[in-house]
Amino acid sequence: MSTVNPATVNPATSAGSTVKVAVSALDLGALLCSRVCHDVISPVGAIVNGIEVLEDEDAADMRDVALDLIAKSARQASARLQFTRLAFGAAGSAGARLDLGDAEQVVRPVIEDGRTRVEWSLPRELLPKNRVKLLLNLVLLAGTTIPRGGIIRISALGEGDATGFVLASTGEKARIPEGLQALVDGAAPESGLDAHSVQPFYAGMLARDCALAIRFAQEGDTVTISTVG
Repeated sequence: MSTVNPATVNPATSAGSTVKVAVSALDLGALLCSRVCHDVISPVGAIVNGIEVLEDEDAADMRDVALDLIAKSARQASARLQFTRLAFGAAGSAGARLDLGDAEQVVRPVIEDGRTRVEWSLPRELLPKNRVKLLLNLVLLAGTTIPRGGIIRISALGEGDATGFVLASTGEKARIPEGLQALVDGAAPESGLDAHSVQPFYAGMLARDCALAIRFAQEGDTVTISTVG
C-alpha cells in the first residue's frame, strides 16, 4: 500500500527515541473525511431538528424559532464546508496559487464568534497553494490554544513565495495542548490517529512540504505559533 510523507520525529518530542510514522494514502484520506464530517455534523443535525419542528403540527408556536435555527445552522454548515474545502481539499490543480484574501474570508465565519475574534494583518496576495492550506490549519491549531476564547493575531514572516506565518493567541487559560508539538512533528499517538488528531498531523505534513517546521511558545496568556525554515 502506498504511504504519504513518512516523518522523522525530533527525539525531544518522542520520549528520547526517533520515531518514523508512515500513514497510508487511504488512511489519511479516510481520516480527513472523518474530520470534515465531524465539523459539519452538528449544524446539519440542527437543520434536521428545525425541519422536524416545522413538520410538527403541534409545535406551530415554535415555527419562528425553528426557521431561525435552520437559517443559522445552514450558514454555519456552509462556512465550515468552504473552510474545509480550502484547508483539506485539493483547492485547484497541482502548482495552483491561492489568494490570502480568500483565506481570510473563510477563516472569519468559522473562528469568530462571541468569544473569539481574529486580527488579520496579512497582505492580499497569491501564495503557493500548500502555504495557504498550512495557514488555515495553523488557524485551527491556534483556536485549540484558547479554549475560553480570546484574540488570534495573524501576521506574516518574510515575503513572497517564502512567506511564513506567526499566530499569537491571547486568552484566559491559554495553553499548548499536550502532545500537539509531537503531532505536528509527525508522531502519532499510541492509540493511533483519529478524526481529531489527524488535523495537527496534517498541518505538520503541509509544513514539511513547504520546507518549514511549526513551533509553539507560551508567555503568560499568549501562545505563539510560528513557522521556521
